[in-house]
Amino acid sequence: MPPTATCRYNARRQSRSSHKSIMTTIINRLDKFTDTLGKWLSLASFAIMALTFVVVVMRYGFKASGLELGGWRLSSIALQESVLYLHGILFMLASAYTLKHNGHVRVDVLYRRFSPRAKAWVDLLGTLVFLFPMSGFILFSSLDYVGFSWQIRERSDEAEGLPYVYLAKSLIPLMAGLLLVQGVAEILRSLAVLSGRLAPAPREDVEAL
Repeated sequence: MPPTATCRYNARRQSRSSHKSIMTTIINRLDKFTDTLGKWLSLASFAIMALTFVVVVMRYGFKASGLELGGWRLSSIALQESVLYLHGILFMLASAYTLKHNGHVRVDVLYRRFSPRAKAWVDLLGTLVFLFPMSGFILFSSLDYVGFSWQIRERSDEAEGLPYVYLAKSLIPLMAGLLLVQGVAEILRSLAVLSGRLAPAPREDVEAL
């Protein structure tokens, strides 16, 4: 091979290697962010169990209507609403983590039989055609709704409920934003597989309907 051709060949190889490195770095960092967030959010499940236990014991064991903690009184209504808030935090903000690990319920007729390259095409098109438009719609359509709740500092309809409804409603655009972030990682992963820059990883398939 002539020296000039060898130089061009080496330059192309270095360019492809550089692009591969950048793409995999972005994918890994987005995945790490999603995984870290998901692991922290999993702690909410323990808080849900603990609060539910406290409410049950208070109501049926001691017939109490509230809980005294260092001069602060939490009504049973506020504790029950805390459980609802934690449910919202866990299930809405962990949706991106579930997406990364292929845990969302889906109807699977042909996908499992596809080749890794065909699966990459399905993942890519599904993210672009369904995930991005849906998440974008939820994000932008919820901004006014959430913004008004912040303006009035919306609180519970119950007199002894939590005065943080506006924080709970803020989970809606946050969920959509996290799905978009993980969607970028899924798109880059599919493109990397299709371009041969990344070996197809085994999917963590769940039982499909």
